[in-house]
Amino acid sequence: MNLLDERKEEMVEIRRHFHENPELSFKEEKTAQYIIDFYQGKEVKIQTEVGGVHGIIVTIEGGQPGKTIGLRADFDALPIQEETGLPFASKNPDVMHACGHDGHTAYLMILADCLIRLKEELPGKIKIIHQPAEETPPGGAKSIVESGELDDVSEIFGIHFFPMGKAGEIGYHKGFSMAGRTYFKLGVQGQGGHGSSPHMANDAIVAASYFVTAVQTVISRRLNPFEMGVVTIGSFDGKGSFNVIKDYVELEGDVRYMTKDTQDKIAFEVKRLAEGLEKMYGVTVTLTYTADYPPLYNDPAVTDLVVDSLQSGIGEYSTAINETDMLSGSEDFAYYLEKIPGTFFYIGSAPKGDGPVYFNHHPKFDLDEDALLVAAKAVGDVVCGYFKLN
Repeated sequence: MNLLDERKEEMVEIRRHFHENPELSFKEEKTAQYIIDFYQGKEVKIQTEVGGVHGIIVTIEGGQPGKTIGLRADFDALPIQEETGLPFASKNPDVMHACGHDGHTAYLMILADCLIRLKEELPGKIKIIHQPAEETPPGGAKSIVESGELDDVSEIFGIHFFPMGKAGEIGYHKGFSMAGRTYFKLGVQGQGGHGSSPHMANDAIVAASYFVTAVQTVISRRLNPFEMGVVTIGSFDGKGSFNVIKDYVELEGDVRYMTKDTQDKIAFEVKRLAEGLEKMYGVTVTLTYTADYPPLYNDPAVTDLVVDSLQSGIGEYSTAINETDMLSGSEDFAYYLEKIPGTFFYIGSAPKGDGPVYFNHHPKFDLDEDALLVAAKAVGDVVCGYFKLN
């Protein structure tokens, strides 16, 4: 903890460097190189391009034999034009760290370096996972898991900055904690014609509009009221001329769910509605239905260990540790947790002051940089608790 205190300003500097120089998912060449350069010359094993993407795994070999744990941070940015007005705002047009990944990476780099200095006291290994492409499916986590480089990891841990709490406030949830996500695209092919003669055409807009309304009944009439599910139509591409009957319309949508069972139910019903559209309206339907990220499941026993480990931080670096509600957002950390028991928890990061607080993915999103040290110390305590270190 003393080492982390001494390097708080360095965390901030690294975070600001990444914030000024964001890169989009799967295009993070300079970001990855900056991270690699940071670890060069240190007593660690560095693996690059893990999973065929810009994934980096840094292995810290402890001085004594024992289990291996994983610590993960993501480092990609979003296609957003920044509006924060910060002196270190993004230099890249239409690209912004609007989800805190710059802070995730900065805290973990410094924590990892402190653990490297203390590695002889570790009874086991720590794999530091610097992951690209969390924001864009199929995500960087999936390919890193499939690489096999984490097959020896016993437990895995990660955090996310959220402005729903202040720096010092830590949240967690046991069991299913964040939603899974599916993307779908529906193409409706009818027959075009003149607006004055609908009987001589087959209106794709009418058929597609029925689908928009009917698909909401999947949630309201097909799911148990105690199940969480969301179906959103985010795009309806039917623009044409006012007196022309459209022959083709394309919809795009987003589905969220908390369990695999709910995922399967929604998928079955959406596909059934799409098939029924053909029979009801005589159109031809093409449906692309792709599951992006699975629901995120925090192992209850591992989460209890995390919470126990964090208790020592109350009054030191944290002010509260609270169990939160489930979140309907999605996170590709779920891919790690499908294979490895672990916990993904939340660090409050609302900026200081009485001004408005903007949520993740907003062009004015920012975080309280004091949260960087909170994250480093919290995850440091989890490491110490896992290895039973004082």
